[in-house]
Amino acid sequence: MEYRRLGRSGLQVSVLSFGSWVSFSKQINDKAADELMGVAYDNGINFFDNAEVYALGESEKMMGRVLKKKNWDRSSYTVSSKAFWGWRGKENKPNQTGCNRKHLMEACNEALQRLQVDYLDMYFCHRPDKNTPVEETVWAMNHLIQQGKVLYWGTSEWSGVEIMEAHKVAQQYHLIGPTMEQPQYNLFERSKMENEFLQLFKTVGMGTTIWSPLASGLLSGKYNDGIPKDSRFALTGFDWLKERWVVGDKLKQVKKLSELAAKLDVTTAALSIAWCIKNPNVSTAIMGATKKRQLLDNLKALEVVAKLTPDVMEKIEAIVKSKPRLPEF
Repeated sequence: MEYRRLGRSGLQVSVLSFGSWVSFSKQINDKAADELMGVAYDNGINFFDNAEVYALGESEKMMGRVLKKKNWDRSSYTVSSKAFWGWRGKENKPNQTGCNRKHLMEACNEALQRLQVDYLDMYFCHRPDKNTPVEETVWAMNHLIQQGKVLYWGTSEWSGVEIMEAHKVAQQYHLIGPTMEQPQYNLFERSKMENEFLQLFKTVGMGTTIWSPLASGLLSGKYNDGIPKDSRFALTGFDWLKERWVVGDKLKQVKKLSELAAKLDVTTAALSIAWCIKNPNVSTAIMGATKKRQLLDNLKALEVVAKLTPDVMEKIEAIVKSKPRLPEF
């Protein structure tokens, strides 16, 4: 397994990591989660991603039960949570959501209890909070770090301007600013990573823990011939995922990617993930899996990176036609 530093921090994370969104408590039970996390850990993965909102807290509880049962050396892995939406769903009351001090402090304590750990290696503001001054958010995260409950804090799906504003506040008050951002990044979603964030990588040295490297499974090729009954696109309440990805020429493009992958003797999923981690600004790509063979196949992406020659990269670009246009100076 390859490891990369998280931005300019000293923390090293495996270039491939394991996440629980949708799958934990929605698609798999404790037994499957135990097996998958064990396979991930045994193959060198040291970062496990979660959030308060995933399965309304049940995802963190499930991961916590697995971590307690595994009893791995706590210093050998990193675990994260994210706060913004709360875990009560429609039952949320004022102050049980957002990035205000009260919610961040209470959500962190709740995440520690559900995950059954003493501290979070990474803690994310899951979305920017338009109703809370950024100063309050930065101070709250700094306080959690001082308490020893959080080691590094970051953002998820914040804009470059919002991230720089947080750094400005941190610098002004001599606080700890955000270390990492968790943006979506895949062959169809590239603007932030390849355009908007370029200056951030050069200045503050931001790390990235990217989500959905397979575009919710579309880039695995498993939807090329229809929607499998056990897939997330078939889940009740996730119609918006299908509407988000199964549009336009995307399926045709994925089929062409699958043809290219076959010529390289690799799977479409491994090719798509390899393309993501080839970007040096990607600290880690979070994978989701519901089956052992699926996870093992995705891990082969590490071997596929070497096959991404300039010629192959050009062929990929010709298929997806998604490269963002950079501003001209």
